[in-house]
Amino acid sequence: MKKWVLTAAVTAGLMGLTACSGGDSETVVETKAGDITKEEFYTAMKDKYGEQVIQQLVYEKVLSDKYEVTDKEINAKLDELKEQMGDNFQMALASSGYSSEEDLKRDLKIGLLQEKAATADIKVTEKELKEAYKNVKPEVKARHILVEDEKTAKKVKAKLDKGEDFAKLAKEYSKDTGSAANGGDLGWFGAGKMVPEFEEATYALKKNEISEPVKSEHGYHIIQLLDKKKKESYEKMKDKLEYDLKVSKIDQAKAQSILDKAVKDAKVEIKDKDLSSAIPTGEEK
Repeated sequence: MKKWVLTAAVTAGLMGLTACSGGDSETVVETKAGDITKEEFYTAMKDKYGEQVIQQLVYEKVLSDKYEVTDKEINAKLDELKEQMGDNFQMALASSGYSSEEDLKRDLKIGLLQEKAATADIKVTEKELKEAYKNVKPEVKARHILVEDEKTAKKVKAKLDKGEDFAKLAKEYSKDTGSAANGGDLGWFGAGKMVPEFEEATYALKKNEISEPVKSEHGYHIIQLLDKKKKESYEKMKDKLEYDLKVSKIDQAKAQSILDKAVKDAKVEIKDKDLSSAIPTGEEK
């Protein structure tokens, strides 16, 4: 569904250069070997990224005319990503080519515009909403000790049963070095974030209860449930559940046809002939 892969930083740069494409000789870089002009820079950027950037800019312009994405929605999506990635967020941001959160937020806005366009005619029944709500699992906070084999797991569990400190044992025995340094603490997480065996065992525990050894593809876990959030009311969650269900029903081919129609209705005309094939306008012969 998304037809672009560029960062907002590159897009912004090209937007600024678009007005210079008519032969601007202003110098952007000076070297002893010769200068680089705005025209040269624009041409190089256009050749490498032009069609993708045009797609991004056109879809953003056209869809913004029909649908609204608020700062609140964008920030909520950003917060969701931060929660999912935890301490890895900044590293993931940089490795994806984003120079700042603002760059990412622009792409998030365009993604949300696409979703709103693609889901505009999708219907969700009350029965589907009630079923989705029934399956919602509130976030939990837990810690664990991960070891290689069952024998070691039973040994650690016996120590815990005798009252030895969980955090101390996690630092001593756990092969999950990331959480071991924090006494095994995994922080808050929700459904689908952990391997199935771990998730099932965690949600079956009562607050402060410690599990028996749980086998997963990673080894043997001893889990302690530290806290569990209260499940929000159906009325409070209904709008988000409806939106998520609609997104899950998106048909990619139909979504693209919706975008193509929006572009055609907007009577898009690409003036730069080198980029004329970037967007299907419906005018092709």
